[in-house]
Amino acid sequence: MAGARTRYPMLRRSRALWVSRRMWRPRLVFWSGAIAVGIISVAFARLADVAQEGFHAMLGDGAGWRGFLPLAVTPAGFVVCAWLAHVYFPNSQGSGIPQAIAARHLREDEDRDRLLSLRMVVGKIGLTLAGLLCGASISREGPTVQVGASVMLQAARWGGIGQAKGLILAGSAAGVAAAFNTPLAGIVFAIEEMGRTYQARTNGLVLTAVIFAGLASLGLSGNYIYFGFTNETVAITSQWPLILACGVVGGAFGALFSVLVLKATRRIRRWNSLQPLKRTLVVAAACGLGVAIIGIACGGLTFGTGYAQARGAIEGTPLPWYFFIAKLAAGVLSTVSGIPGGLFAPSLAVGAGLGSTLGLVFGGSAGIAALLGMAGYFAGVVQAPMTAFVIILEMTGNHDNVIALMCASMLGYGTARMISHEPLYHALSRLFIADAIRRRRAEQ
Repeated sequence: MAGARTRYPMLRRSRALWVSRRMWRPRLVFWSGAIAVGIISVAFARLADVAQEGFHAMLGDGAGWRGFLPLAVTPAGFVVCAWLAHVYFPNSQGSGIPQAIAARHLREDEDRDRLLSLRMVVGKIGLTLAGLLCGASISREGPTVQVGASVMLQAARWGGIGQAKGLILAGSAAGVAAAFNTPLAGIVFAIEEMGRTYQARTNGLVLTAVIFAGLASLGLSGNYIYFGFTNETVAITSQWPLILACGVVGGAFGALFSVLVLKATRRIRRWNSLQPLKRTLVVAAACGLGVAIIGIACGGLTFGTGYAQARGAIEGTPLPWYFFIAKLAAGVLSTVSGIPGGLFAPSLAVGAGLGSTLGLVFGGSAGIAALLGMAGYFAGVVQAPMTAFVIILEMTGNHDNVIALMCASMLGYGTARMISHEPLYHALSRLFIADAIRRRRAEQ
């Protein structure tokens, strides 16, 4: 044997080359998938801005008959999106984060494919853009998580990588990191919200995916801060009543949003089961009309993501006291309507509006109050306090307020847990898991 090794060095080199290719091919495919997530996320963000601007351009200044266009455009747009989602892109409805969570718990590839696939990528992006184009109170961040998980799962199959659960986690983290330009928030989101039980062997996957997706995003968009930089600092000793109020009240309203969405979603699913398509379209039309009426009554403030309103509040421009209530209602209707679309940015806008209102009551700075309100409300909605304060810190570029934001987030989380024991995304994910189980039993 030793002589054979000496006489045939070409065999050794070819074997080493084959082993090297077998080792590097999965890595290259994985890295390519992470970069693709970053590129898609940037393109999705820019198209979402164009779609939202298109809706507002259609309304003009809101004067005359154009101000009432949403009464026709928004319900019709909801119906079209709901029909396409039901017929051509099933399981694309809503945020997309529950679908990614559910896919991690499913064992069969066929069941995962119903929730995460390249077909889903096309449907999720296209229908979210269509929803923004007709004024829905949705955002792109949640859908980017489902898109990222779908891309990474497909890359795993092309590269022969068997760690499906870890790759779904990595794709989800990469989606959050690229969507907000918040790499730390992407990692924390994967640990706290997506994983709940985090395994050490997924560390490398998540970190690598976030790095490559982040590099792609930086290369295309540069190093930007999502909500712009703010240098205001919370004076904890004098502003503790404001911190307490934003945490507790924000958490209570965040829990209210979650409870309303869960109860409405479950009742709508039961009601739709008798005539799925027809009743799905009826619900979409009713929700679209509700969103249109709220938007017109508020002068157009509640249409779309709410990004501009939240950024304005952080920069010191107080929002009307009723904004957070109206935006919360529009968010509930958009979420339960059956159209694809996320709730990250709308939730942050609701929190900013709530904080702005509490700032007027307690006499605090509008920008500081908006930040604290965002932390309390968002932590109450998703019941993930670390994700809440880390994502807000990275989106505002100010790390001086870390203790205050941590307090508001933990107060929001604790308050929400007393009102609702079901984290929103995980409760919704169980609906998709239940659908997969029923389908499996029906096929047996």
